[in-house]
Amino acid sequence: MSLLVVGLSHRSAPVSVLERASLAAGTQAELLRDTLAAEPAVEAAVLATCNRIELYADVDKFHAGVAELSMLLARHSGVGLDELTPYLYVHYEDRAVHHLFSVACGLDSMVVGEGQILGQIKDALALGQELHTAGRLLNDLFQQALRVGKRAHSETGIDRAGQSLVTFGLEQLAEGRDPGVWAKGKRALVIGAGSMSSLAAATLARTGVAEIVVANRTRARADRLVEILGQAGGTGVAAHAVEMAAVADELTRADVVVSCTGATGLVLSAEAVAGALGLDFDSADVAPDAPFAAPPADLDQHAAWVENGSATATAQAQAVRRVTVPAQSTGPVRLALLDLAMPRDIDGGAGRLDGVRLVDIESLAEASADAPMAADVDQVRTIVADEVAAFGAAQRAAHITPTVVALRTMAAGVVAGEIARLDGRLPDLDEKQRAEISQTVRRVVDKLLHAPTVRVKQLASEPGGAGYADALRELFDLDPQTVAAVSRADLNDPNRGRS
Repeated sequence: MSLLVVGLSHRSAPVSVLERASLAAGTQAELLRDTLAAEPAVEAAVLATCNRIELYADVDKFHAGVAELSMLLARHSGVGLDELTPYLYVHYEDRAVHHLFSVACGLDSMVVGEGQILGQIKDALALGQELHTAGRLLNDLFQQALRVGKRAHSETGIDRAGQSLVTFGLEQLAEGRDPGVWAKGKRALVIGAGSMSSLAAATLARTGVAEIVVANRTRARADRLVEILGQAGGTGVAAHAVEMAAVADELTRADVVVSCTGATGLVLSAEAVAGALGLDFDSADVAPDAPFAAPPADLDQHAAWVENGSATATAQAQAVRRVTVPAQSTGPVRLALLDLAMPRDIDGGAGRLDGVRLVDIESLAEASADAPMAADVDQVRTIVADEVAAFGAAQRAAHITPTVVALRTMAAGVVAGEIARLDGRLPDLDEKQRAEISQTVRRVVDKLLHAPTVRVKQLASEPGGAGYADALRELFDLDPQTVAAVSRADLNDPNRGRS
């Protein structure tokens, strides 16, 4: 079996595709179940964030796996396979491990170094464990990715290379000014009460806004977020919750709006924003952005990407990623809008209204592409490379462990049989004599097996060492069923891979 990942992200696809291909929580569960129901996958996990969807699987056939995972992504995302295929990337075996570890460290994030991805990886692992779609390989992989990400943040200054999307978005709204100075005294409206909206509210409070209004479809969650903001030791900012129906009224009093909901349609239309500002609305002034054009592609490209390396995939992605950013309005900003949702919450046309500045996922991607890379990024890349090598060695060593256990089990059976035969031949031995003979025989067998089993584990952990398990089974005539039973017992251990 081999690790395969098929996905798309802000690096390979435009926002217009990403927002249509987003997966709700229920859809993720269905995708995982369908992946296991279809050959050739035996394990599966899905990592879905606001700017990436990746399906990980343990497969026995590469080309069949790419085709199957691609079709499943298309079916559950609602985007046709022909349209989705040009934006998909594929990583296989060690490159798949390298990709996930890079993602965990924030190297592949829209804002390099952001740490929110660790929580999202943990959620992906938890879902796979809950649905029993993550087996030994993916449990080990995602647990290791979490450790690698934490190591990168604790041992390097990668945090200095970037911030959360919220912080980066506020910096873009401030247009080069100190966000604390820019936000001081402003009235903020936060739409949504999920993890990203909660982070936005907390960040706004620390930045220095005077008041925060939280609107959410479930009022109880909005009330809870307000309660957290007002708790002792918290931000101390004035905050209160409102119903979603009150958003239009609150919009007339807001200076800055941050929206991140799970809605499938727009939460704020350009017309609603214009109305809140008392502007005459003309749809001709806020025409849709130019369509995103991409070259034709098919599934055969993915094999070439894997065989030719990640540089080819990156070049392909850069070649198709020609985004037309909506022109922003000029003049004093009366209302600042930050849209962190995928699909987008705020009509892109709102950014072209007089007095409105809109920052969304697409414009954040454009801005972050020009951001300088911190020197610590190179150190993190070294950590990732080392951890990928260590993971590969551990997986290869683990592959031979059931064979070694089966060998020792067979040896223990031989010893037990010979001791029983000795008891029949020498019935007059007392307990002390019998125990001494048994211990001596076991020591001899253990010493004879120690060096070869230790050495074979070392050899198996090296590149190209997969064949040593087969050699060991052949030389000692081990029963394949016994080896398989050891593997199943290890795989079904309820304590394995739990976070």
